[in-house]
Amino acid sequence: MRTAIVTDSTAYLTEEELQQYGIHMVPLTVNIEGQLYDEGKNLSYTEFYNKVRGAKQFPKTTQPPIGKFVELFETLANDYDAVITIHLSSGISGTYQGALQAGEMVEGIDVYGFDSEIAAAMQGYYVLTAAKLAQEGVAPADILAQLEQQKQSSKAYIIVDDLGHLQRGGRLSAAVALIGGLLQVKPILHFVDGKIEPAEKVRTRKKALKRVEELLAQDAAKYEALNGTVIHGNCEEEASAYMAELAEKYPNVSFKLSYFGPVIGTHLGENAMAIGWHAK
Repeated sequence: MRTAIVTDSTAYLTEEELQQYGIHMVPLTVNIEGQLYDEGKNLSYTEFYNKVRGAKQFPKTTQPPIGKFVELFETLANDYDAVITIHLSSGISGTYQGALQAGEMVEGIDVYGFDSEIAAAMQGYYVLTAAKLAQEGVAPADILAQLEQQKQSSKAYIIVDDLGHLQRGGRLSAAVALIGGLLQVKPILHFVDGKIEPAEKVRTRKKALKRVEELLAQDAAKYEALNGTVIHGNCEEEASAYMAELAEKYPNVSFKLSYFGPVIGTHLGENAMAIGWHAK
């Protein structure tokens, strides 16, 4: 059985990864002062942050039209028996539901959905796992079972400079954003049931990063080996230095550096940073 793997642009996979594993990507759209951009197609993450920094209006993001998925699935039906479509959390976007609806509209191919309940590089890890297994000829049901197992050890913590981005975008309650602003705290955020919620509150960014390292250390001691990522919102130098420091301390964690592109960057803001991992 031939199984195609589909995802969206918020997995932030490299072009090399997409090509190597035959992954199909459908972009989300970001609207910057009336100008529409397809994420990963005609707007790099550095260009995005430069444009938004001087913009008078808050950017808006849009999920892919169902028709884009229908078109892709119909094309894949010519060469594949099944599709596993993996997307950012259904708790923050309708992309996953749109892909499922499209799958019901296409004949000649079985479409299976997987809700990552997260986004960015941690979503990308699910996509890469699925793509590697698909290349080995593993059946869709077994691939999905592997992804569910991976989810059990998957964790990610986010540190943002300004909670207002999440609040304006409807991804965090106004009350939480207000409290964070008034107390000048740096909440450590994480995904709970697919939605972004505060995990802990600390006073400074430095303390927040140190606390996340402590959480990583617990799992680094618990598991034989981890895949880890440091994700940045246009603060690559800081993220690279932090990742190098972590890699030296935790040799059983295989780290990669990633970034928040336009869609996720719209909601987290510039200088956001996240650290995620899962057991190999």
